[in-house]
Amino acid sequence: MNVADSWKTEPQSIPFEINKKDDEKIVSFKVYPPKDQHITTLNAIVKANDKQFDKELIEINYPHIPKQSILMPSTSKLVKLNIQTKGKNIGYIKGAGDEVASCLEHLNFTVTTLKPEEISIEKLQNFDAIILGIRAFNVVDALAFKNKILFEYVKSGGNLIVQYNTNTGLITPDIAPYPIKISRNRITNEKAKVTFLVPNHPVLNIPNKISESDFDGWVQEQGLYYPSEFSSEFTPILQSNDEGESPIDGALLIAKYGSGNYIYTGLSFFRELPEGVSGAYRLLANIIALE
Repeated sequence: MNVADSWKTEPQSIPFEINKKDDEKIVSFKVYPPKDQHITTLNAIVKANDKQFDKELIEINYPHIPKQSILMPSTSKLVKLNIQTKGKNIGYIKGAGDEVASCLEHLNFTVTTLKPEEISIEKLQNFDAIILGIRAFNVVDALAFKNKILFEYVKSGGNLIVQYNTNTGLITPDIAPYPIKISRNRITNEKAKVTFLVPNHPVLNIPNKISESDFDGWVQEQGLYYPSEFSSEFTPILQSNDEGESPIDGALLIAKYGSGNYIYTGLSFFRELPEGVSGAYRLLANIIALE
């Protein structure tokens, strides 16, 4: 295993032997990060018969396209993230499918997958935040009537975080306790400059101080399906735009409802977290921590 000098692997190498074709051998290494925040790449290298192998075979096999095999560098991104979190227990309602729940477990949150048909205000009270997976209001039929329980959870002091939904095919127009209208607005350039509309808002300061650098290294789209219309109860936090287009401010909307917070975000956390984008982790940790 090859890694930056500030990181350490133990052991540095492991001898192995494979006697038959298609046999496999699994070996384990421990990786130790540096003290400070750092991002690097781990390279896995196999040496055999005086040859060096540093590629992994990836097969792309779907019914609608010819089978393809490609060789890609055998690497893995490593992130040592200095981050603070508040809260412990997260309830997650799956939508169309994403890896956000498993990514949050890397921050030592206890994440419980909830069956929307079974949720009640009593069952939600022990969670510090409830997060809806991407497009939940497009694909989870039970939310057409369980949405009221989610709003009641917010009213009694909880944080409800709703990730992006498309503006067509909503199972109910009542996706928030206040009026909100989803559009097709998006920021396709993940490197687009982000302006903080409310720099002193807790979501940008507690427990992690968010800066423009937290939007460095984002992948594929900064966000999508931003609301274009929303009631005055919502506070827009961020503003951005693609080149040559007008600024839009629907990426992150926060509204107080009763004692809790309703948060709607079109930011592409579902893409950034699996890619180890440190700023996305820090911002989502702050959203969860809202009081």
